[in-house]
Amino acid sequence: MSSALADRQYAGQPPTGILRRAALILDVFAERAGTGPAGLNLTQVAAATGLPPASVHRALEQLVSLGWLHREGMEYRLGMRLAALGSAAVTDEALRLAALPVLRRLHQQTGCVVQLGVLEGDEVMYLERIGGESVPAIKSRVGSRIPARRSTIGTALLAQDSSSSAVDREVAEVDRSRIAYRRDGCLEGFACLAAPVGPEGRGRAAAISVFGQARRIEADRHVRPALQSAAAAVWQRLNSPSARHPEGEKVRA
Repeated sequence: MSSALADRQYAGQPPTGILRRAALILDVFAERAGTGPAGLNLTQVAAATGLPPASVHRALEQLVSLGWLHREGMEYRLGMRLAALGSAAVTDEALRLAALPVLRRLHQQTGCVVQLGVLEGDEVMYLERIGGESVPAIKSRVGSRIPARRSTIGTALLAQDSSSSAVDREVAEVDRSRIAYRRDGCLEGFACLAAPVGPEGRGRAAAISVFGQARRIEADRHVRPALQSAAAAVWQRLNSPSARHPEGEKVRA
């Protein structure tokens, strides 16, 4: 067993939890990737993890049924579901890094909490947040998810989706203005504005938002143009010649 895998053991004992066993087994395939044959059989995985063969076999078959692994005869390989997640993770990190300086500047310009989120199915996942430490009622955190219908970012992104069945007035208004607005959503007296990053149908659906006291957001005529400029700047940074995928292709939001 490699030292990296051994470090995942607790007090020298093999992990007993289902998720820990699955993580240990997937680590074996991850360490093998690019260093040897991609396929591993039951005996090899059991030897690498130190887990009982019967437990390894059950875990392997469960991972196959979930799409994390793929079985060909007696050998197991990483599945396409993991590949898709890895690709999404690379894209999200490229988006976050490209957006970070823009988000910081927007926070300084507006004094508002600034957030970056992406649409995943019917949920919004938050990739970054600047500010808000003094407002504990804000429930969004980096990595947290919320139903898109309850999120201003989600509303802005649903309005972009031409295949969406959403026909409510809120989404229709966003479709015309490109900016979603919600007051008293998670905190009374506060409001949130959100704008999509990039044109409709161009890559991963992402948006940025500003959150602050409603009377300030409504009175300050500079907040909306600052938000729109920030969304455009993120898109430009993502598609500039210097913002490229490790394999040489541009990364889009």
